[in-house]
Amino acid sequence: MKLTHLRTNHLETPLGLYMEHPVFSWVAEATGDKKQAAAQIVVKNPQGGIVYDTGKQETLSSLGTEIPMELLPRTRYHWTVTVWGDGGDSATASSWFETSKRQEPWQAQWITGDTDNKDTHPLLAKDFSLPGEIESARAYVCGVGIYELEINGKKAGDEYLLPGYHCYDFQLEYQTFDITDLLRQGENTLGLALGPGWYKGDIIFERYHDLYGDTMQAICEVHVMMKDGSEQVVVSDNTWKSYSSPVTFSNIYDGEHYDTRKEIPGWSQPGCPAPAKGVRPGTEKLEKLTARRNPKILKKRSFTPKVLHTKKDEIVLDFGQNITGWVEFHVSEPAGAEVVLSYGEVLQDDCFYRDNLRSAKEEYRYISNGAPAHVRPHFTFYGFRYVKVEGVSHVRAEDFTAWHIRSDVDPIGSIITGDERVNQLFHNAMWGQFDNFLDVPTDCPQRDERLGWTGDAAIISATACKNLYMPAFFHHFIHNVEMEQNYYGGSVPFFVPAPKIPDEQDAFWLSGNPEGCAIWSDVATMMPWAVYENYGDLTLLREEYPVMKNWVEHIRKDDEADGGRGLWLRGRQLGDWLALDREDGDTQNPFGATDLAYTATAFYYYSSQLTAKAAKALGYAEDQREYEGLCDKIKATFLEEYFTPDGSLKVPVTQTACVLSLFFGLYPEGKRDAVLSQLKARIEARNMHLDTGFCGTPFLCRALSDNGANDLAYTLFLNDDLPSWLYEVKMGATTVWER
Repeated sequence: MKLTHLRTNHLETPLGLYMEHPVFSWVAEATGDKKQAAAQIVVKNPQGGIVYDTGKQETLSSLGTEIPMELLPRTRYHWTVTVWGDGGDSATASSWFETSKRQEPWQAQWITGDTDNKDTHPLLAKDFSLPGEIESARAYVCGVGIYELEINGKKAGDEYLLPGYHCYDFQLEYQTFDITDLLRQGENTLGLALGPGWYKGDIIFERYHDLYGDTMQAICEVHVMMKDGSEQVVVSDNTWKSYSSPVTFSNIYDGEHYDTRKEIPGWSQPGCPAPAKGVRPGTEKLEKLTARRNPKILKKRSFTPKVLHTKKDEIVLDFGQNITGWVEFHVSEPAGAEVVLSYGEVLQDDCFYRDNLRSAKEEYRYISNGAPAHVRPHFTFYGFRYVKVEGVSHVRAEDFTAWHIRSDVDPIGSIITGDERVNQLFHNAMWGQFDNFLDVPTDCPQRDERLGWTGDAAIISATACKNLYMPAFFHHFIHNVEMEQNYYGGSVPFFVPAPKIPDEQDAFWLSGNPEGCAIWSDVATMMPWAVYENYGDLTLLREEYPVMKNWVEHIRKDDEADGGRGLWLRGRQLGDWLALDREDGDTQNPFGATDLAYTATAFYYYSSQLTAKAAKALGYAEDQREYEGLCDKIKATFLEEYFTPDGSLKVPVTQTACVLSLFFGLYPEGKRDAVLSQLKARIEARNMHLDTGFCGTPFLCRALSDNGANDLAYTLFLNDDLPSWLYEVKMGATTVWER
């Protein structure tokens, strides 16, 4: 037997992760035994002393065992698990986790650069001396909007775009760095480079600025343990100095501008000769700081390009795959020369094209100081396959590398079929997930959105849990959903994080969606249940259950206001968004033809059903009975309101209306085939093609296969003309299109 994937709170060897208590999980493999018979977990402190021993138990779950131990701040714990199989095989393996500052007060202060121009990107630095040999060192850091930490001229850590994207108005997540190897006895320098990021840069369609704050600022606290047993603490305060960054502009949507002529050589190293300014106090609050909950944001894969010369005399790099990230390049151009990289997803008429980006510029501008350099962005990212290059004298493929950047979630399985088109579709679906799992589950990585649309997240969650290891990533997102939900009285916004825009309370997208919306707000139930159903960790479900319950109770409050019949007649409903079934032929209208109240009530039932299932799994018998009873009431009223006794729909018959009825089991007793016949008729009316949108498409093929129409499901799945999944493949797509 071999034990692998030892995880603490679903991450391997997490450093400074938020946790009330550690939750351990593991995988047993390479054994003939069928199941785990017993296990034992032993946790030790840094001195090797045992602080918790479960003893050998039959009830410890490899899917998630919570250890109710008290955790000290800034402490590395080592844990060992021993597993016995039912056939007598056994194995032992060890791992570690390290705590954050936890409840320890901050000695550091928020600081910012000494400038009256709040759009100037600051470089913050601190010189300090260490009197002896170093045993270990940690830096606890947060910066808003985006920061990079340097020590003695070298980047600390392997992460980018920190602190990530979360609900900055409620919490600011700080990161922990092991900087032992970057420090030295004698003189040292800490450096923090800041950009606006999501915090104060332009975001959302209307390009709002300063959504969470108007000042780039940071906080840093370094703890150094010396070999003589003493501790040195270096903190951000008014003794730091500041410079202006050579990054003259950065924005999530528009890219970054870098002027090498404005570089400060050695700014993060001891003895920098450049004149510096002081710093000013930051405006953020210490009480908002909390340890990180998110997985790392990493470079995951590199791509080399082919060089294309278009008929418009453009030089375009083709990296062969649509990715999220950026291009790094080697350059040697005369002083003052400007290099411009423009990013795009597709070619149009074999030429560079990016009108689909709307207002997002997606470019990188670099001004040379005459010296050869390796260049990369720092405070932005791009969605792209193609990059147009301007200003480079000799474009060589080997000088350019595209890096795919995403949260540290990796595949846990794969599917190979005998049809290469289908294999490419699975590839495209996987890359659609890779590209949109950058700290929050986004809708797209390229245009002027890149938001945590909750509907997209709800729909993809079950699929993602089968393709990738998602518990920590989705748990982080649900935590942010919960903060927004608490703010909005139980509702869930269209996207999370949801910046608060006081002067836009009547705007459809920007009001925070206080009434809720079917599917979008149902992320509160669909995502927690998908995580539990696929990974089986009751500790996560227990934490997330209040989010599920609060959402169903929010709908029930609307229901009660309308008589308590079991219908959801309120909310800002989007219905079967992006469906292709409008009878007026208006294909640009994103609202589908399925009745909005029908759709909303169907998902009212589904969310209540999932909450009842969660209550059952958690042993909450009273809640289970309550929500099962609610489901019965909703179903009875739904059938009365929307069906005739023979199984015919009283609302317009659409593919999606039939799919929801079949998949959720919402049809009169014995009338499944009547609903199935209506669905088949609608598909035949479309010449055996789908016309479903957000509500119907995710369940379409399963509703067919589960109800005796597997052949029709395969017909839809293997169509390769418009509209179909394989049409995208035939057109050369490397990810899945939105519509």
